[in-house]
Amino acid sequence: MSSRTPISMAAPPEEPSHFFLITQADLVYENDILRNPGSIKPWIEYYNFKRSTSSSILSQAYILERSVKALPRSYKLWKLYLELRTSHLVPVPEDPRNRRNMNPALHIIEYRRVNALFEESLVLLNKMPRIWEMFLTFLMRQPLVTYTRRTFDRALRALPLTQHHRIWTLYKPFSSSAAGKTLHVVWRRYIQVRPEDAEEYIELLVDLGLYTEAVQEYIKILDNPCFKSKETKGPFTLWMEMLDLCIDHAKKVEASEESGIDVERIVRSGLERFGDQRGLLWVALARYWINKGAYEKARDIFEEGIRTVMTVRDFTMVFDAYAEAEEALIGFKMDEAEQRNSKKVLDEDSDVDLDIRMTRLDFLMDRRPFLINDVLLRQNPNNVNEWQKRIALWGDNSNEVDNTYANALSTIDPRKAAGKLNELWIDYAKFFEHRGDLRKAREIMDTAVKVRFRSVADLAEIWVSWGELEVRDERFDRAFEIMARATKAPKRSKVDYFDDDLPPQQRVHKSWKLWSFYVDLVEANSSLEETRKIYDRIFELHIATPQTVHNYAALLEEQGYYEECFRVYERGLDLFSYPVAFELWNSYLTKAVDHLRNMERLRDLFEQAIDGCPPRFAKHLYIMYGALEEDRGLTRTAMRIYDRAIDAVCDEDRLDMFAYYLTKMASNFGLASTRAIYENALEMLPDQEAKDMGMRYAEMERRLGEIDRARLIFGHTSQFADPRLDPEFWKQWEGFEIAHGNEDTYKEMLRVKRSVQAQYNTDINYIASEALARSQQNQQNGGTEAPKGFVAASTGPKIVEVVEDVPTSNPDEIDAPEINLREIGCPFRFSIAKSCISFLFSNDVAFADHVQALTTQHAAATYMHTRNWALKLKANACEIAACCGKEKSGIEFSVCRKAVISDGESLSYPQ
Repeated sequence: MSSRTPISMAAPPEEPSHFFLITQADLVYENDILRNPGSIKPWIEYYNFKRSTSSSILSQAYILERSVKALPRSYKLWKLYLELRTSHLVPVPEDPRNRRNMNPALHIIEYRRVNALFEESLVLLNKMPRIWEMFLTFLMRQPLVTYTRRTFDRALRALPLTQHHRIWTLYKPFSSSAAGKTLHVVWRRYIQVRPEDAEEYIELLVDLGLYTEAVQEYIKILDNPCFKSKETKGPFTLWMEMLDLCIDHAKKVEASEESGIDVERIVRSGLERFGDQRGLLWVALARYWINKGAYEKARDIFEEGIRTVMTVRDFTMVFDAYAEAEEALIGFKMDEAEQRNSKKVLDEDSDVDLDIRMTRLDFLMDRRPFLINDVLLRQNPNNVNEWQKRIALWGDNSNEVDNTYANALSTIDPRKAAGKLNELWIDYAKFFEHRGDLRKAREIMDTAVKVRFRSVADLAEIWVSWGELEVRDERFDRAFEIMARATKAPKRSKVDYFDDDLPPQQRVHKSWKLWSFYVDLVEANSSLEETRKIYDRIFELHIATPQTVHNYAALLEEQGYYEECFRVYERGLDLFSYPVAFELWNSYLTKAVDHLRNMERLRDLFEQAIDGCPPRFAKHLYIMYGALEEDRGLTRTAMRIYDRAIDAVCDEDRLDMFAYYLTKMASNFGLASTRAIYENALEMLPDQEAKDMGMRYAEMERRLGEIDRARLIFGHTSQFADPRLDPEFWKQWEGFEIAHGNEDTYKEMLRVKRSVQAQYNTDINYIASEALARSQQNQQNGGTEAPKGFVAASTGPKIVEVVEDVPTSNPDEIDAPEINLREIGCPFRFSIAKSCISFLFSNDVAFADHVQALTTQHAAATYMHTRNWALKLKANACEIAACCGKEKSGIEFSVCRKAVISDGESLSYPQ
């Protein structure tokens, strides 16, 4: 049956009697209905009873039909009735037993009756969306497209807007199944209600081939700032999708005023909106015209693109697309030419066109460096380096080079120039100089000196280059005039060279570079008097440098003006302080010593030099002062100067100064006169340097035959030498005792060595610093190790409990030899007692036994010696315990329990 065939509803025949469907069991429900005619509950109970007794469909329909006629506004009754009638024709998903699926084409009468029943229900229930959904779902199974579409429209008109989404959920699938114009019209209505689904609508339009309308929809959503893409697409992505649509279907998209589509205008607006994607947009616009067949228009677009893009990336994109398009077109033309040649057909116009296109491609490739340079200059027209590169690209083309120089200098803002603008002006002048046009070069220089450069140095470079130009032309008088004009300034200029608020032309007269060139020019090509005037002017402007002072003084010295030379140095010393003054004093004093014979004046100069001299510069001046006294004055005066230098120099130079002083004293007054200097050195120098000086002192005494003095010096110096870190000192002392001592002196040396070793072992600061250094080293090495003289701990500090009569065992105990104290003489017993400190860290009980053996064997004279040492050991025990992590009371008691009971208690000795 055609969908366009109108549905004619025939008049229903006279209803037959259905009383036979009422059984005796139904009378209860019938009476209940009569008692409550306005209630739906009796009807629903009646219907449920029929369903529970598995009555026929006819009897169930009879009950529901009577109910809806009795209560036509009851939604529940109508819903039950409609579900019953539709379930008889179509399968019900909720009821798997109901598998009826009657073909609507074969059972059209039954479907029409149900349709009429739905229409009847909607007369009073047209605001019920569920009824509409059931009706529309039922219609979608029937081949009634027009009737179904109109019913959808009626549902949308009948229901409020808030319930339209329930209808559109069914309407969209229906329109998709209907396809064609119905699909287009339905979606066009739907998009007015739900504009957020515009992307789906655009895809539908593209599938339908309605490209013009699709582009119009793109324009609408792009013009709508509130539009948010469901696919999270950005404006540029949507823009490019629209352009791709226009490009791919360029001949099908209607671009006219009526349609509101102007592709070129759209793209140009995108160039302003998406400035970082200009290259892509230019290429898209050119492709559009290529697909339209307008190749010359596309070429114009490419040319405009490569001349307006601002980044190298965009330029590369446009240029590559341009070249690719030209190559593709040339390839097409060449294929046509081959076909003509194969057919021996002559077409001169086509051959000429092919030659022109190939020439254009070659010219395009040759222009690439210039076009890239144009891009960089568009980014920053004040980039001097890029202008210089452009000049280099022109090579020997003088006219273009001249034009480029002129364009660059007229375009660049001197205050914003990136690079050395002065070099561009200088190169421009040299360009004409090399061509022999000096007049033009001078005009350029004269213009350049009036430009307000960013710094005074740039302007000074211009003046210097102008002067060099005149020198190369051997126009020295003109060069003097130019430099005089450049350095012209008031007699007492108060202009600040670093004041950027003033133009460079007002500050250039204080440029050292300008004056340096001026003075060199005058010195090489003019008289001494003119040169001195320029140097004096430099000093007046307070722009002299140390090099200026040296150059001026050297010039006067060469001419024999020594007093003027000295005055120049004095003027320089008034301008500069240390450290610059040190170099001036050095040169000044050297020249004064060479040319002056008056010792008093020289002494006065040296006293001025060392007065207020920083310690790090004093060494050289004092040595020069002393050398002067040695050569022309008194030797003892020189020695006094060296003695003063010891206090004046810095700590780093003091050892060298002592060595120099000793050398001079020994060479002039003999070795014996140096003893006072050595003793002073031992007091003033730090430990390491004092140790080295003591070794030299002892060697000097040995050479003089003063063996006892040398031994005393070794003993005094030993306090600075740790036996573990300075083995060379002890090796030298040992060699000395072997060569010049005896058994007693050798043993004394060993005693002192052990004493020093013990001193370093018990020194709190020394132990702490060594432990810290070793722990840091262990952390770097990834392991743990105890400091020398200590037992490595496994877990941490522990309290040592000493049992008085049971000696402790220690696997790391120092292996000391057995000592028979009774066989050793009394004078040496005290040294043995001090050496027992090594047992302090291994076995406390063994150490106490050593102390008791010594005290019981000593005589009265030795008793006091031993007791004093024991008391000192007791005082240091606490500090040693703190460093070792031991309990203070335990170690103190274990060490001193047998040696000393208290500070005032005497020890008992056997008779």
